Amino acid sequence: MSDRIARRGLMLVLSSPSGAGKTTLSRMLLEADRELEMSVSVTSRPPRPGEIDGKDYRFVDETEFRRMQDDGELLEWAKVFGNYYGTPKEPVESALGSGCDILFDIDWQGTQQLQQKAKSDLVRVFILPPSAEALEERLKTRAQDPPDVVAGRMDAASGEISHWAEYDYVVINQDKTSALAQIKVILAAERLKRERRVGLTEFVRKLQANL
Repeated sequence: MSDRIARRGLMLVLSSPSGAGKTTLSRMLLEADRELEMSVSVTSRPPRPGEIDGKDYRFVDETEFRRMQDDGELLEWAKVFGNYYGTPKEPVESALGSGCDILFDIDWQGTQQLQQKAKSDLVRVFILPPSAEALEERLKTRAQDPPDVVAGRMDAASGEISHWAEYDYVVINQDKTSALAQIKVILAAERLKRERRVGLTEFVRKLQANL
């Protein structure tokens, strides 16, 4: 008898204040776990250097983004630092049904919307920096944003961090290797939850029948 049990996919959300390391950890997790796929968000902001349309984000103008909102094509959306971000519904729902896990790099606003729409599929992890000084230093060394944007992100960090208690797990990113190991443990445990293993009932029945 096969020990392969069908499982519904889950949505793993990593959130953090800007600069705390969620994007770096997301990339490391994707490289380490071939059963995980990244949710490609749609955004109205312009691409940053090195970003690829359709891989990092789907880049659209604000008019197209609002059309997607109005037509119900987004699972969640948020306006962050003057730009819109959202998650297209169809590819996520298709992946979950086929047993694929989806990784989300989104903020607390989007996470709240996913919680309302898909609570049973959701695993929420909040990433904290080890200190305010470390957060500011990471924002400065990222070298993607001018000083005024860095200052704005630091001002917004306290409000973003205030939502930490809405998450299932909290990881302090003192060291990215250690933080990644903690997230991998969380993911492994969540995959084994009884309610996600949709083939478990049939497996047990066959097991009992052969005893």
